[in-house]
Amino acid sequence: MFFDRDGVLNCAVVRDGKPYPPSSLMEVKILPETLDALQKLAYRGYLMLGITNQPDVARGTQTRAVVEKINELVLSRLPIREIFTCFHDTADACDCHKPKPGLIFQAAKNYGVDLSLSWMVGDRWKDIAAGKSAGVRTVFIDYHYGEAFQGDPADFVVEGIAQVAQVILKG
Repeated sequence: MFFDRDGVLNCAVVRDGKPYPPSSLMEVKILPETLDALQKLAYRGYLMLGITNQPDVARGTQTRAVVEKINELVLSRLPIREIFTCFHDTADACDCHKPKPGLIFQAAKNYGVDLSLSWMVGDRWKDIAAGKSAGVRTVFIDYHYGEAFQGDPADFVVEGIAQVAQVILKG
């Protein structure tokens, strides 16, 4: 299981209909249904990994240290094994910045994950595109952000994280 961080594992900070990562530890909010859904998946034996773009580091509006502290906080509260982070901006054209699947491939290699049996869960089109490019099934959590969805549609669309566990445990 691959999960986007902001908007999936923790709440995104939404301004003018667009999601942003929390800018500090004080802004990090994890909903009770997130823990419940992930515990159900962990109980069924799923290895869960985070996959996140954090371009604000490359843009100079966030520090790597704060991003890593937020990752540590998320890891301390949820049954996620590790969070793989791209600190590049889109213009850097690296292989690890979603919608490219580089972080998924890296995480899969590090943990011996069979991608044909895997899932990517995200709340933005880049998450779904990365999952599709990696050959995993995808679940899109539709929070109705004010941005257009680009690329192929997700395999499943849900309204919240609680439904993610239902979809995966059935599929």
